[in-house]
Amino acid sequence: MAASGSSNGALWIFGYGSLVWRPDFPHRESRPAWIRGFARRFWQGSTDHRGVPGAPGRVVTLVREPARACWGRAYRVESDAAGAVLAGLDQREKGGYERLEVELNLAVSATPSMSPTRTARGSERAAGLVYVATERNPNYLGAAPLEQVAAQVRASRGPSGDNPEYVFRLADALREMGAEDEHVFALEALLERRVGA
Repeated sequence: MAASGSSNGALWIFGYGSLVWRPDFPHRESRPAWIRGFARRFWQGSTDHRGVPGAPGRVVTLVREPARACWGRAYRVESDAAGAVLAGLDQREKGGYERLEVELNLAVSATPSMSPTRTARGSERAAGLVYVATERNPNYLGAAPLEQVAAQVRASRGPSGDNPEYVFRLADALREMGAEDEHVFALEALLERRVGA
């Protein structure tokens, strides 16, 4: 695994969606982390977790934005477990995601309190892997007005639960680590406003 996402004999996996709060794989360490040049967007359709075929939910993917940084959580997996962990993640992310090698910036403090446009002081760098859904996959939905995204999320449910729960849990996890994401928080606000109306 030395050539793909490993550092010092271990594999680092970067999560920016459901992996932030529900990794579901064995790991030795978990740290807030960020990657440069990407923004998180609810542009991927989910027909296997938060929606169903014919009525997809919306989940996050990463899109390239050179001036941005995306906060998430990095997990260190020992080399002897890497094969099994990647096989499990390949199955979990089979709905259109592919692996990408990235440079991770691992936060030293547990709560970085950073915006997506700033970098953390005292971060450590490591090679890592991230799963990204691009426009090349059949479930890719792409950009849409946030009100339209909210309406689709509100109406969607799949084997892993209600689509709004995904948004709320992601927002809570980002807030807990002190990370900001205006796209996620704006969608959360729309869903809460309609639910409470």
